[in-house]
Amino acid sequence: MCFNIECISLASCLLVKSGQITRAFSRTCLSDMNQTVRIVLYVFIFLLSFIGNSLIITVLVRNRRMRTVTNLFLLSLAVSDLMLCVFCMPFTLIPNLMKNFIFGTGMCKVATYFMGISVSVSTLNLVAISLERYSAICNPFKSRTWQTKSHAAKVITATWVVSFLLMLPYPIGSTLVPFMRSNNSTGNMCRLVWSSDVMQTWYVFLLLILFLVPGIIMMTAYGLTSLELYRGIKFEMANRKSNKEKEYGISNLKNGDGDGCYLQPSKRKRPEPVTPGFSNPKSKLRRVCSNSPTANLMAKKRVIRMLLVIVGLFFLCWTPIFVVNAWRAFDRRSADRLLSGAPISFIHLLSYTSACVNPIVYCFMNKRFRQGVLATFSCCRDDVDEVSRSSTRRSTRGTGC
Repeated sequence: MCFNIECISLASCLLVKSGQITRAFSRTCLSDMNQTVRIVLYVFIFLLSFIGNSLIITVLVRNRRMRTVTNLFLLSLAVSDLMLCVFCMPFTLIPNLMKNFIFGTGMCKVATYFMGISVSVSTLNLVAISLERYSAICNPFKSRTWQTKSHAAKVITATWVVSFLLMLPYPIGSTLVPFMRSNNSTGNMCRLVWSSDVMQTWYVFLLLILFLVPGIIMMTAYGLTSLELYRGIKFEMANRKSNKEKEYGISNLKNGDGDGCYLQPSKRKRPEPVTPGFSNPKSKLRRVCSNSPTANLMAKKRVIRMLLVIVGLFFLCWTPIFVVNAWRAFDRRSADRLLSGAPISFIHLLSYTSACVNPIVYCFMNKRFRQGVLATFSCCRDDVDEVSRSSTRRSTRGTGC
């Protein structure tokens, strides 16, 4: 009887040990899987951001005809997104995986500084683009007097200068903070060493300046722009009921890529010579494409969809990280306990995703940018340039690319 009891006790002990081993093994496997998923996602987002923004910069720099006012802002946005990709992703993922910031105090200051600059420049550029498009659509004639490349260059320069000055507290206050890791070894964290009151004030300030206020401005600008476009659509739909377009004009507008919203100031050109009794089919088609209400209607619908995507992605990508930073400022202990490891890594990854979605939303959805890519890298450059020139003459300002 005693032997049986001992056997039962031994079996119970083995079952308990086996359960502990199984749970430990499950936790290890889950941790390894999370780490693998994080690495794959970070590498994918990094490559997509790096290639996409590098491509935008190359195309806009090498193609002079694409250097419109809006495209200058997109060029600045691509540079800031490239900075976000290079200075944020590696210095977030590697210390998170190693549980140690191995790059030293100097790199800690540089990384945090450029992280802040890239986020600030990206946000300010998005705001500038929203205001520029609002002015171009809602006040096209007034905006022509100041919407020039030189004015855009001044605004872009101001956004970078303001961002460099605004983020100076990061290199001043950032340093390495030692901590004890789970294996009883010492690691370092790159942190802002401030008092709790200063930390709270700083993150609330960033929440207002770089998130809430820009978000309100963008929603207001894009909301008014969408309302103006909606009114135009209703007006054109009413006209279509009374004045039916010619079938020839409609069939040749399916592949149009303008936005029907912007005025493109251009130098006067001498009229093309027309032989008496003959019409120029190329100029006729150009007039149909540029002046057709159907073309404007289709283009305005595309703009409304794109504006909604822009605002939605901005809030989707940046809301979590701004909320987490404010949470950490007011209750760091609970925030670190609940968000350490995979959660905070994925939250950072979501914010970094904005660096790769911006090229897709602003440029890769635009046919003219694809033509610019072909004009930049294709061996048949002359043919593509002719297509790009004719597309540019038909288009109006501010289509994005």
